[in-house]
Amino acid sequence: MQVILLERIGRLGQMGDVVSVRDGYARNFLLPKGKALRATKENMEEFQGRRVQLEARNLELKKEAEAVAAKLEGRQFMTIRQAGDTGQLYGSVTARDVAELVQAGGFTVDRSQAVLERPIKSLGLHAVRIALHPEVHVRVAVNIARSEEEAARQARGEDVTVVREERMELETFDPDAMFEEEGAPEAARGGEGQPA
Repeated sequence: MQVILLERIGRLGQMGDVVSVRDGYARNFLLPKGKALRATKENMEEFQGRRVQLEARNLELKKEAEAVAAKLEGRQFMTIRQAGDTGQLYGSVTARDVAELVQAGGFTVDRSQAVLERPIKSLGLHAVRIALHPEVHVRVAVNIARSEEEAARQARGEDVTVVREERMELETFDPDAMFEEEGAPEAARGGEGQPA
């Protein structure tokens, strides 16, 4: 389906571009969210009439996002999670969790703005990109720990994951010990089936 973009969308194009997208993406995301219009002659004329207004709105939103970005850049957010001794989480930290952490810190962020390549599944400090606007991105740190003490240690740069090496002590192998005392009288008699 051909659509006209009403704002910049990463990997698709800039405002005003006519791009071809899959029908489902257009029907389920771009059109209902007001991010695009179907590429028809009437809609193209409507867009040209609204272009100045859309660009002004985009510029205003970008300035607001830059103001928030200045406050948010480099901030660290902590969360307590359960994990094993090796630092593997019993679950994962998703974009929704990151958005909730940032919101608890006093910022208005939607879960779609927290950009994770994949869910976080281990303890430690993790850099997460927050897309406040299509043209404004900031990085925040998410400190995932099992306790507040551990989070403070991680913030200082310590590695809190402990890899336990359990050594198995090999017992000395004694083949005679494998046979019990019962076999000894039979051997003294000369074994079964033989006359004594």
